[in-house]
Amino acid sequence: MSDTILKCTTRHVRIFTAVVENDDLILDNDNLTLDIDPDNEFLWDDDSIRKVQDYFRELVDSQEGNELSDYSLRKIGSLLEDFIRKLLKEGELSYNPNSRVINYSMGLPRTQELL
Repeated sequence: MSDTILKCTTRHVRIFTAVVENDDLILDNDNLTLDIDPDNEFLWDDDSIRKVQDYFRELVDSQEGNELSDYSLRKIGSLLEDFIRKLLKEGELSYNPNSRVINYSMGLPRTQELL
């Protein structure tokens, strides 16, 4: 295994082979840490966060027995991005109007005027 932290960084998902201790990432090849929406682009409720976390666990479990690599982390990150987009399109998430940058990175908001 690697002596450096493997990571996947997408717009809304960050995954690290590390644990968080005292606000620092500490290399831990036996654990993955998931950071969802680090820029607070969306408004989340507990159910939406749980769905993303559950899907993350499902994706990680499906990789059991395979070597963990940058590629496998990127694949998981990309699938999580798609899942977040699905939650947004289904109305389970909405854009945060107080986000520091509103760029509608997952598509325009679904409003009656745009349907």
